[in-house]
Amino acid sequence: MGFSENTTGLVLAMVSSLFIGTSFILKKKGLKRATAAGTRAGVGGYTYLLEPLWWAGMITMIVGEVSNFVAYIYAPAVLVTPLGALSIIISAVLAHCMLRERLQRLGVVGCILCIVGSVVIVIHAPQEHMPTSVQEIWILAIQPAFVIYVAATISIVAALMFHYEPRYGQTNMLIYLGICSLMGALTVVSIKAIGIAIKLTLEGISQIAYPQTWFFLAAAVICIITQLNYLNRALDTFNAAIVSPIYYVMFTTLTIIASAIMFKDWAGQDASSIVSEICGFITVLSGTILLHLTREQEPANPPGNISWYDGEDIKVMEDGHYIMLNDSNYFR
Repeated sequence: MGFSENTTGLVLAMVSSLFIGTSFILKKKGLKRATAAGTRAGVGGYTYLLEPLWWAGMITMIVGEVSNFVAYIYAPAVLVTPLGALSIIISAVLAHCMLRERLQRLGVVGCILCIVGSVVIVIHAPQEHMPTSVQEIWILAIQPAFVIYVAATISIVAALMFHYEPRYGQTNMLIYLGICSLMGALTVVSIKAIGIAIKLTLEGISQIAYPQTWFFLAAAVICIITQLNYLNRALDTFNAAIVSPIYYVMFTTLTIIASAIMFKDWAGQDASSIVSEICGFITVLSGTILLHLTREQEPANPPGNISWYDGEDIKVMEDGHYIMLNDSNYFR
């Protein structure tokens, strides 16, 4: 007995979360080892490129992202996107076990909320109609409701990029995250269209000759580049512990909205199923925020200062000058 398309998408999304969550830990362990042998990546070091664990994490992440990409081909975004929260649970649990990063009680509550919300979404997820050609996807893309959504998205992004970002980008993280999330939602629907085109081509129904296929590919590339550019700016400017949950909430919400408009994910579902999915989604978001906000922050030396203990005195290199302190002066 074969699996339904939703089941296939569900399994791929869970495999993706497992690989991506594990990749964070592998890369972090690799970075820690590289830091012990050379310069930190955060201050321009590249010794992590010689660390096998970091490469293992990178390969694991690529496998996870490919699985996530394929999951969108088989299942609606309302099912696949929220399940990305499972990778946060996996990385939090593995960090607790392997990196000795303490998982606080509220963090455990966050894990439970993510699991409960995910189960609710899986139970009530809609069955998606699989388009039979890229032209059929194009018809969905040019329907008035989705055209209005895309036009509104592009207008808002343009306003944020050219008017608000120069004035408020360094003080308000919602500017950067708004651009990332809006473009990210368009990235997902474009990638889903490309994935379906690839699937049909592999099944013998070639979609390469259609200009719509290349349009979706170009749109995906532009959206991904813009999304990553502004996400990096947000992470470089603001606290990652705050950026991550807010970005997850905005990106996931807008992705589900965009997919629901274009692919009509909720068509044919009754009101109770839709309400249950929304409640499950809100539960996952709440758990994700708890997990991020309760995780421990790593201690770091002030920028430009390096300190060490030589057995007698504590030495500090500050702005290129050596300063020797005894214990009573240093621990005050």
